[in-house]
Amino acid sequence: MPDPRADLVDLPDALSFLTLRVDDRRYALRAADVAEIVRVPAMTRVPQSPGALLGIANLRGSVLPVASLRGLLGLEEAGMRATARAIVLDVGTRVAVVADAVDALVTIAPDRIQTNQTELGAEPGERLSGSFQTRSDDQAVKILDIRNLLDAAFSQRAGPQRQVRRSSGLGNPADVVENVAKREMLVTFEVAGQEFALDLEAVQEILPAPTVRAAVPRAEALVLGVTSLRGTLLPLLSLRVLLGFPLAAAADGREKVVVMNVAGAQVGLVADQARAIVAADPGLVDPIPPVLASRTGGESRIRAIYRGEAGRRLISILAPEQLFREDVMQRLSIQRDRQDTPAAEPERARGNELNFLVFRLRDDEFALPIDAVEEVAQVPAQVTRVPKTPKFLEGIVNLRGSVLPVIDQRRRFDMPKSDQSEGRRLLVIKTERHRAGLIVDSVSDVLRIPADSVEPAPDLTDDIGRLVRGVINLEQSGRIVLVLDPSELLTRGERRLLDTFQAESRQASA
Repeated sequence: MPDPRADLVDLPDALSFLTLRVDDRRYALRAADVAEIVRVPAMTRVPQSPGALLGIANLRGSVLPVASLRGLLGLEEAGMRATARAIVLDVGTRVAVVADAVDALVTIAPDRIQTNQTELGAEPGERLSGSFQTRSDDQAVKILDIRNLLDAAFSQRAGPQRQVRRSSGLGNPADVVENVAKREMLVTFEVAGQEFALDLEAVQEILPAPTVRAAVPRAEALVLGVTSLRGTLLPLLSLRVLLGFPLAAAADGREKVVVMNVAGAQVGLVADQARAIVAADPGLVDPIPPVLASRTGGESRIRAIYRGEAGRRLISILAPEQLFREDVMQRLSIQRDRQDTPAAEPERARGNELNFLVFRLRDDEFALPIDAVEEVAQVPAQVTRVPKTPKFLEGIVNLRGSVLPVIDQRRRFDMPKSDQSEGRRLLVIKTERHRAGLIVDSVSDVLRIPADSVEPAPDLTDDIGRLVRGVINLEQSGRIVLVLDPSELLTRGERRLLDTFQAESRQASA
């Protein structure tokens, strides 16, 4: 086996290189450009990105784009090898490139470096700045012009300089989404086979129920335990018990935690499963009948009933302030007083918070501003196909008297079609000009996070910059969520097609 230090010589003008392998080819990168070498991290794929971009990863709290050297060189992708490594580069921007293997750090005298392009023997796709022979095994090593390779793969299209959005990466939602303030936004969930709801404003976020939680000794059935949420302890309370139902015999993996602020303290209410986000017509929200309220002394936990889907779907809207007994409220107040952060501070900060709906496509998570989502519904059993339309347009449905184009988001992002129908949801979104239903694999969370915690998207191409408006880096849970711009989910050509389709639909219904 060759000694990896054989070329480490002490010359005043010598240059250092990191040598690596891609298939049977040997390449080198300038050591000055290499920040570190790590195992290939878990990545989140970026839709509509160049083939060389494997995804983005979380490296010690920082979001980092990860590119494939195979893709950069125009070679066919192969399965990730056990020897593969991610080489983190600092070349004006931080980016990682994945090689099949990393060999050694070598030091080469300048007179041993061949820079005559006609003698380098560059293969198609290669961009080289030189080559040298190793003394250890007398093999030729090509020096990659990595900046040129990256620029060629992720070059911005010619055109007006676009403004890079920072901070929240979202701008003013009013510029993108039509005003839906006249509707009451509800988060619905299932408890003991019934559908309940809370006002979206009362909910801070919705998370999967933790698999690990600490039990509280001698606690009543209401208290399921405590868990950690971004560095603070979150008490978990059973919505079943709060609403007078017996505890479930066993968890089935669909449980969700509805995080809200009660008496100034953060609590997690555990529901059997999340159901939907509904933009409720106030005219269909009825106060609880007086005869029911009087049976509980006027303190019913249900403040109203929403008559959805022409009365076929009755949703009980809970009154948060009436969910808890007086002694529980007192204990929560004591917990609040013990916290280091004053209770008023989260309320003051709420104006700088952003709300997102998180959905899944395969193993990847994406987010949309909650203001862009009219509702989350079951995928209709019957979708009418429309002739001569793109493959991503699944068809149209009649949603409560309105014709709605339905888009298969997997196909839109060039993902394979899903064989599973269970759990799929229809996200009804509304932008400045379009209203459409997006079929997604599942809806996982509602997140309410500070605006400054949304990081800018990797500034690699115009397509990525328009579609991906930011990155939510949930480091503690190891999740990276891409924030999408609702108005950019379709290309310009596809938006024109929908304009024509909607105009024809209006004429047909006139």
